[in-house]
Amino acid sequence: MPATVHILTTGYADKHVASTVTLLRDGNTFVVVDPGMVADRRLILQPLQAAGASPEQVTDVVFSHHHPDHTLNAALFSAARYHDHMAIYKDDIWEDRDAHQYRISEHIHLLRTPGHTTEDISTVADTTEGLIVLTHLWWHAEGPADDPFATDREVLSDSRRAILDLKPALIIPGHGAPFTPSAHTPV
Repeated sequence: MPATVHILTTGYADKHVASTVTLLRDGNTFVVVDPGMVADRRLILQPLQAAGASPEQVTDVVFSHHHPDHTLNAALFSAARYHDHMAIYKDDIWEDRDAHQYRISEHIHLLRTPGHTTEDISTVADTTEGLIVLTHLWWHAEGPADDPFATDREVLSDSRRAILDLKPALIIPGHGAPFTPSAHTPV
């Protein structure tokens, strides 16, 4: 059975900031993506429980990048392995590996997608609805077209094109609600 996706918290970035926090489930693999800043930790924990999972069941945590607004609540998941662009971390073990095409489970893998930062990764889930990509290449459906933190606009555009070339059914951005990509999606 393909992976399932549950948005735990829809993020925002205005006067306040919160990351979009997502739970992916693929069999016995429970992945939380970007457990960052939220107004209250219950905004992660209560929807997690409603999705039928406990913090102790989370097997993996993915950081799209290392900004605090995407990592701050990682310690909620003490049994998990932690994934970033270059390694897997578990307890006192640091295992180097390139995230590009790294498979967390049968239906969930990572892609190296620099853009917002040079170390960005995206999480790709094969679901019954189609391919769903969790990424910070977009903050929300409208972009921003020019990410104010991107150090290289061309690299950002290349990574955005690579994700759009996958023909995802849905994109879950770093600080907003899921959206269906269209001809108007900023590249």
